Amino acid sequence: MRRTARDIEESVRTIRRRSFLIGTTIVATMGVLGLRMRHMQGEMAEEFRLLADENRINIRLLPPPRGRIFDRTGALIAGNEQNYRIVIVREDARDAPAVLARLREIIELGDDELQRALDEVNRRSPFVPVTVSDRVSWEEVSVVAVNAPILPGVTPEVGLSRIYPLGADFAHVLGYVGPVSDHDLSKIEDPDPLLQIPRYQIGKLGVEGRLEPELRGRAGIRRIEVNAAGRVMREIDREEGIPGADIQLTVDHRLQNFVLARLGDESAAAVVLDVTNGDILAISSAPAFDPNLFVRGISVADYRTLTEDDHRPLADKTVQGAYPPGSTFKMTVALAALEAGLIDPDEIVHCTGFREVSGRRFHCWSRGGHGRVNLRRSLTESCDIYYYELAQRVGIEGIEAMARRLGLGERFALPLPAVSDGLVPSRDWKRRRFETEWLIGDSLNSAIGQGYVLTTPLQLAVMTARIATGKAILPRLIKSTDMVETPDLVFDDLGLKSSSLDSIHDGMFNVVNGDRGTARGSRIETEEMQMAGKTGTSQVRDISEAERTAGVFRNEDLPWERRDHALFVAFAPYEAPRYAVSVVVEHGGGGSTAAAPIARDIMLQALYEGLPPLTAYPASQRNRIRTMQEELPLRDPVPPAAGASRA
Repeated sequence: MRRTARDIEESVRTIRRRSFLIGTTIVATMGVLGLRMRHMQGEMAEEFRLLADENRINIRLLPPPRGRIFDRTGALIAGNEQNYRIVIVREDARDAPAVLARLREIIELGDDELQRALDEVNRRSPFVPVTVSDRVSWEEVSVVAVNAPILPGVTPEVGLSRIYPLGADFAHVLGYVGPVSDHDLSKIEDPDPLLQIPRYQIGKLGVEGRLEPELRGRAGIRRIEVNAAGRVMREIDREEGIPGADIQLTVDHRLQNFVLARLGDESAAAVVLDVTNGDILAISSAPAFDPNLFVRGISVADYRTLTEDDHRPLADKTVQGAYPPGSTFKMTVALAALEAGLIDPDEIVHCTGFREVSGRRFHCWSRGGHGRVNLRRSLTESCDIYYYELAQRVGIEGIEAMARRLGLGERFALPLPAVSDGLVPSRDWKRRRFETEWLIGDSLNSAIGQGYVLTTPLQLAVMTARIATGKAILPRLIKSTDMVETPDLVFDDLGLKSSSLDSIHDGMFNVVNGDRGTARGSRIETEEMQMAGKTGTSQVRDISEAERTAGVFRNEDLPWERRDHALFVAFAPYEAPRYAVSVVVEHGGGGSTAAAPIARDIMLQALYEGLPPLTAYPASQRNRIRTMQEELPLRDPVPPAAGASRA
């Protein structure tokens, strides 16, 4: 078809427009490229000159400051201190063994230290700095700096190292940090580049280990220019990392120090809970150890001393230790019977010193028996026969259900190592574990906290807090993270009848304050602070019938490891509960003599927020208590650190 003049004219205009647009775009693009080339050739010329010379630019990671840890008052319990170290980069050193040999002539390096550095140099990437010597003196740093020309690749650096100002007080709570091991790396799918830095320290146990990602922070980057000898000429640029989060615990360092001092040389554990919010105010395992030893590299001799000690200082007995609860378990059994309506608090059970069931005798701790016993007296004097009777009525199903209701057999979500579940046995559990059926004798043993039942000191403290309040108290260890408070928990009601709890409270009050109470010697005289509690003694050996006939050996006549465990649980003040305490003394003998006095002193320390007046103690004990208070190795309170919140 023939095109008209108008069509031709329109086509020409379209072509012109398109040509103009294309031309404009080309000119603009060329202009931008020209300006960019001018900028790169002029203003950025120096930087690109350096980047072109690959051997002269090093990129190094900057470890961020590790997050600090504070107690509830704001006192620093885990911080960082400045220290000097000597590092070597294999890529810059070229002949690392020769350079290290020259370095050894200048500063003191042991054979083990030198060999460890050589092994690390050969294992790591050529550009990764390897720490040759840590915690060196300023004089050694100066010597290395002066001799830099003959030590290519060797650089003195300033770093941060972990420090625990309160030493053993928080050893089991905090754990410690140590160099990253191959085992650590094997457990991580996508390791943080920081972990590849030789001798970089990460949390190994406790809060340090469980909150490692939060405490570690994020690495920064440093680009430096070095000369042909590997000497640092200047820093080109630096991108700072993000410091680790600061963590604040619920624990009070003053109470924690007192508890550990009061436990003394015993192999023991103690826990203090605030029953109003579940805060753990103290959680101490004795003996403890100095975590600073591990940070600096513990010696073989020191480590052997810790591992060969029969009191097991490395174990956190508060959450790892699982013990038969003994008579502290009797409140659980009594509550199960009361809630099921199977016992009246005033009902009488006759105790003759033993009860025969299925052809076997089950003994009371009192050989002559207690005579007529009701619920109150059963707790006050800790009569075993009364609880054998309850076990037969309630059965293991009822006992198990109440135990779990009170927090026994539960692993609490705390950032602590190897938290134990304890053990609340059942018919199914025994069938699975031993392929045998549950026996009535198993129920009787369980009713007095023996047999298969196992509890931790933390669980016993939670049980006591729940009995004191009637609420499902949960323990809390983290108060805040980077100044953001952990929300308070709202605790559900346990659904226990007030009459049942009142009966248990009354019996526990009489244990401590009644004329025949097993813990009367550990009472608190200040009326508004009076304590309710329960003693417990758990056997670690079987007592034969022949021994019963001839006379049971006294604990003090037995080797330490065959003596009974001593336990005590308590809450106070009785009228308005604020604190719950549990104490377990391994092989301590009787709960009334070994554990109750310690628990009473701890409770008073918590109530008074410091050493209590002597008037809080029975008059006959005041001289002894005064001497004890004067001799306790207590630490002076630590003032709040900068940047920490206070409770």
